[in-house]
Amino acid sequence: MTKKFPLQSILDLSNLRLDEATRRLGELIASEQEAASRLELLGQYREEYHALFLAAARNGLGPDQWRNFQLFLERLDVAVAQAGEMAAQSRRHTAAGQQEWLDKQGRVKAFDTLAQRHKARVDYGESRQEQKSLDEHSARRHPTRKD
Repeated sequence: MTKKFPLQSILDLSNLRLDEATRRLGELIASEQEAASRLELLGQYREEYHALFLAAARNGLGPDQWRNFQLFLERLDVAVAQAGEMAAQSRRHTAAGQQEWLDKQGRVKAFDTLAQRHKARVDYGESRQEQKSLDEHSARRHPTRKD
């Protein structure tokens, strides 16, 4: 009869936590990609609006139009800066999530190694016991004669 690995419940819990960390890391990566995409989109929109402003300025703008363009460009600059901070924060969260995943993976790997060693010891013990039983059985069937 095979002996159960004494730390199996901890190995199972570690695997569960690794699965959770994997799911969380996937969410963090998706969030990071979304934040980077938002930053890029805002940057492109700001560039397009600035180009529109320059084209309009070449054709002549009144003071109110000039002020409206400037105010909107300032708002876009603030939005780009905020999106940049959000993207940087998202990258930091993803890096932390990757580290957490690596830690969980290392823990699972360590317990898995212990489980494999335990199984190898149990298998070795069982094979020795089986061999011993076969040797005893063979000795009873074919007793050796002493003259």
